Amino acid sequence: MIAFLDENTLFFPSVDETHESGIIAIGGDLSVERITLAYKSGIFPWFEDGEPITWWSPEYRMVLFLDELRVSKSMRNILNRNIFKVTYNTCFREVITHCQNVKREGQLGTWITDEMLESYCKLHELGIAKSVEVWQEDQLVGGLYGMDLGHIFCGESMFSLVPNASKVAFINLVRKLAEENYALLDCQVYNDHLDSLGAREIHREEFMEYLHRK
Repeated sequence: MIAFLDENTLFFPSVDETHESGIIAIGGDLSVERITLAYKSGIFPWFEDGEPITWWSPEYRMVLFLDELRVSKSMRNILNRNIFKVTYNTCFREVITHCQNVKREGQLGTWITDEMLESYCKLHELGIAKSVEVWQEDQLVGGLYGMDLGHIFCGESMFSLVPNASKVAFINLVRKLAEENYALLDCQVYNDHLDSLGAREIHREEFMEYLHRK
């Protein structure tokens, strides 16, 4: 069953009620409060510009257990050469704007609408949404952003303007999260790129068990 949300009521149904498509609700708004509640409930927004706000909790969740990160020999060589510099939370708006504008194969529009961008920037100001930046010769060339729940980091999107820059952001983030004893990195839905880095799918119930641990 798919719930239809009222903008004036801050509510999500239990993920146990998610439709087989992975959609749990449609509507509501993109307020800081609703987005925060969504992630804490195992739900995330995902829709393209011009579509209704759509909330998801897929039956199988793509996650990376931090000790399962796979770094290829060629990637280790790039990291060891210190071609890139990595920073955190220095230019969140620039990172999410690049993620919004990057052209992706098979995707006609963007799912990072202007309203969504502004909401995540507000979440960043509150210390909930965070970014990783990758620099080459003082130019921002890659990065990623996501929601930090304190024990799980929910990755949202990443971009590269030069080869391997987003991988550098991802690998550095995973290593940082491991040092800080996070449970896992939430990658949300399957893709081949994440699979190559060691991410795998787990059932929604298992994901919720990790989400509810503190």
